[in-house]
Amino acid sequence: MEFRYGLDDHPPWWQRWLYGLQWFAVTVPIIVIIGRVTGGLHFTSPGDQVVYLQKLSFVMAAALLLQVLAGHRLPLITGPSTVLLIGAVASRGYAPQAVYTAILCGGLLLTLLSITGLFGHLRRLFTPRVVAVVLLLIAFTLTPTILQLMTGPPGAANFAFGLALVLAMFAMHRLLKGVWKATLIVWAMAGGALIAHLLFPAAEIPAASAALFAGFFRGLSVELAFDGGVLASFLFCYAALAVNDLGSMQSMNELLKPAGMDRRIRNGVIVTGLTNAASGLLGVIGPVNYSLSLGVIAATGCASRFTLPATAAMLLVLSFSPALIALIGDVPSVVIGAVLLYIVCTQVAAGLVVAFEARREIRMEDGLVIGLPILLGTIIAFLPQEVLQAFPGGLRPVLGNGFAMGVTAALLMEHLVFADKERSSS
Repeated sequence: MEFRYGLDDHPPWWQRWLYGLQWFAVTVPIIVIIGRVTGGLHFTSPGDQVVYLQKLSFVMAAALLLQVLAGHRLPLITGPSTVLLIGAVASRGYAPQAVYTAILCGGLLLTLLSITGLFGHLRRLFTPRVVAVVLLLIAFTLTPTILQLMTGPPGAANFAFGLALVLAMFAMHRLLKGVWKATLIVWAMAGGALIAHLLFPAAEIPAASAALFAGFFRGLSVELAFDGGVLASFLFCYAALAVNDLGSMQSMNELLKPAGMDRRIRNGVIVTGLTNAASGLLGVIGPVNYSLSLGVIAATGCASRFTLPATAAMLLVLSFSPALIALIGDVPSVVIGAVLLYIVCTQVAAGLVVAFEARREIRMEDGLVIGLPILLGTIIAFLPQEVLQAFPGGLRPVLGNGFAMGVTAALLMEHLVFADKERSSS
C-alpha cells in the first residue's frame, strides 16, 4: 500500500489532531463496551461505574502514549483486553481485589518473561491451531455474557432488537467503504442507543447529574488479595493476551515492514505487561494492542504513529470528565451486547483464517484439535451456578473458566495427543 504519511512521518499539527480524532472515535466505543461489562461485574452504583470508566480511560491513554513513543512504536490502537474480561466473568463470586491482584501479577509476569527472553519459548507452544483455538474461545466463552446483555428487560423485544442491530451492522459492513466502514462501531452504538432509548426509554447511567470535570482519585488503588485459583485462571488469560498482543504487532509488520521488528515486539510486550500491572493497582482491566488498527490505516491512508499521541491526549481529557464519560456510556445493555457480538464475530473469522491459511486441505486431526477445546470451553461457560459451586473452592476459578480449560485442552491435544502423528506426517 502507498501511504500519505509513513510510520515515522510528522504530519502538520492540525492533521495530527484530525487523524487522532479518527483513532479516538474507534477507541472509545471499545473502552465503553468492555468497561461497562467489567465495571458492572464489580459495581452496582452508576457513580462507581463512571469512576471505573474514568480510570480505564486514563490507563488506556497512558498505555497508548507509552507504546507509540517507547514500546513497539507502531500505529496500533490500545484498548481493554477481551480475554481478561473472560477471566473477570469466570471469577464472579470472588472478591474484586483478588481479580485485580491477579491482573497485577499477570502483568508483572508478562514483563519478566519479555525482559528475560523466556517469552520466545512460550510462543513455541502456540502453534497455528492453538492460536486459532485461543481466538475462537474468546468469542465462544463470551456468549453467556452477550446473551445476558441482550435478554434483559423487556426480554423478547430486547433480544429481537439486538438481533436486528447485529444484522444491520453486517449489512453496513458489506456496503460501507473507507472511513465510514472503519468507524462502523461508532455509528452502530450512537444509532442503536438512540433507537433503543426511543423504544425502551430508560437511562442506564445518569449523565445530567455528573460533574463536567472531576478526578477519579477516590479509591484510586485496590487492596491486594491473593487467591491461588483466581491467579491460576488469569495466567491462562495472560498467555492468550500475549499471543493476541504479538499477533497485532505481527500484522502491522506485514503491512509496514518496519526495521528492528524483534526489538519492537520485545519493547511492546514489556509496555503491555507494565501497564497491565498498573491496571491491577488501579483496579481496572488491563490493556492490549488491537489488530483492527489495520482497517483504520487502510481507510485513512495515514500510517504515522505521531497521530496517536493526540488520541492519548483526548482520552486523558475524557478520563477527567464524568459528564462526558456518563454521556458516552449511556448506551443500553442490548446495544452493548449487539456490538460485542459483532466484535467477537471478527474473532471467529480471525481464528478460522489462522487455522487454515497455511493448509490446502482440512484434516480430521485439525477438526479434533480445534473442536474439542471449543466445545469444552463453551459447555463450561454455560455451566449452572449450582454445578460450579460443587467444585473445590481453590480450583473453581480454573475449572469454571471455559477459556482456561479450553486452552489447556488445546495444548494437550496439540502437543501430547497428536504430537507423534504430527511429527510423522511432517
